[in-house]
Parts: sequence; structure tokens; C-alpha cells
Amino acid sequence: MDHAMHHHTGTAPGATWSMAIRATLHCLLGCAVGEILGMVIGTALLWGDVPTMALAIGLAFVFGYSFTLFAVVRAGVSLKAAVKIALAADTVSIAVMELVDNTIIALTPGAMDAHLSEGLFWYALLGGFAVAFLVTTPVNKWMIGRGKGHAVVHAHP
Repeated sequence: MDHAMHHHTGTAPGATWSMAIRATLHCLLGCAVGEILGMVIGTALLWGDVPTMALAIGLAFVFGYSFTLFAVVRAGVSLKAAVKIALAADTVSIAVMELVDNTIIALTPGAMDAHLSEGLFWYALLGGFAVAFLVTTPVNKWMIGRGKGHAVVHAHP
């Protein structure tokens, strides 16, 4: 993407599938770290489905936002501005990803009762991520094309 053109003209560049895939992979990484950690903690502590999913979703947002936040701060943006950028860039993407992923996990028979050592636990979790990636990528493409989502991050060189 031509950062200089976008920054100076204030117009959103045309979104490409490549841009959308990169944005979605970025989101997936943060969501996966947070969600796997939450699922592992909740399962290991023998928590019920609702508290385990709540922890996993909460951590997915924390890690998803923090990955963007650290990158933007490292680029020289103030912490206050970086928080606004991370919220604008990632909220919809993380929300869609978490909705799809957790719906698949919840609807997979036995997945929420599976132990960490069982394949079903990991197949449901990773399968949910794969489907969430496929659903979230077009959402990110649409948002980037309208100057929203990860386009907000790229507006700050």
C-alpha cells in the first residue's frame, strides 16, 4: 500500500485480497494466543463453559489489541493515539473472528467438555479459527476499502 498517498490525501486505497489476508492473519494471531490461553486456563481449572469462553474471548481481545498497540507505539505514535488506533483497527475484526470461532466450538458436540489432551479439544479450536479466518477476511477487505479497520493503522506511517 502506498502509505504516503493515503496519509496525504486522506482517501482510502482500494482494498486488495492480499491486504485483507494480512490484516486477518494479524487479527488471527492475537485472537489465537488469547483464546488458546483462555481455553487452556478454563479447561485446566475445570471451569464451566461460560466462564471459560468469557475468559478466552476477553484474552483474545486483549492480545489482539495489544499486538496492534505495540506496533503503532513502536512506530512513534503516542500511547493515547495508539489505543484509539488499535480500537478502531481491530474491534470489528476480533468480534467477527470470536463470534464465528466460539460458535463453532460451542456447536461441536463434546468440544467444551474435552480435555486438553484430547484431539477433539484442539480440532474444534483450530477448525473454528480456520472458518473464522475465511469469514473475517472478506469483512476486513470491505472495511479496508472504506478506510476502516486496518486501513486506520496504515494511515499512520
